[in-house]
Amino acid sequence: MAYSVNNPAGKVVQDVITDLPGLVAIAVVDVNSGMSLASHSNSPALNPDTAAAYNTEVVKQKQKAMSALKLQGESIQDILISLTNQLHLIRLNDNGSKFIYLVVNSRDTNLAIARDVLRSHANQLN
Repeated sequence: MAYSVNNPAGKVVQDVITDLPGLVAIAVVDVNSGMSLASHSNSPALNPDTAAAYNTEVVKQKQKAMSALKLQGESIQDILISLTNQLHLIRLNDNGSKFIYLVVNSRDTNLAIARDVLRSHANQLN
C-alpha cells in the first residue's frame, strides 16, 4: 500500500478500492512527471508505480497524435487497453493533469461499472 487517505490522490485510491474491491491494481498519476501520487496492488506481479510511468507515455503520445490531427475542442476522457485476461483503464481528470490507472480482471469485472467508477472519482483530482 503506497498511499495515505490524507491527500486527494490517496483518497481516490481508497474510494476506488471500496467501489471495486476485486481490482488488480490502481495508481493516481501526475501526467507531467509520470510519477505515481498514490498506488495499490493486489498482485505482487504488478507494480502500479512502474506501470504509471509507462502509461504516462501512452497518454502523452495520444495527446501528440490529437494535436497532429488538429482535433480542436477534443480531450481524452479515457483510454482502454484490453489484454487477454485483464483490462487496463486510464481515466484523466477534467484538466488532463492527472489520471487514474486501473487494472481489473476482464472475466470478473463489468467494464461499464469500472468506467463509471473511474469517471466519478476522477473529478476528485481537479
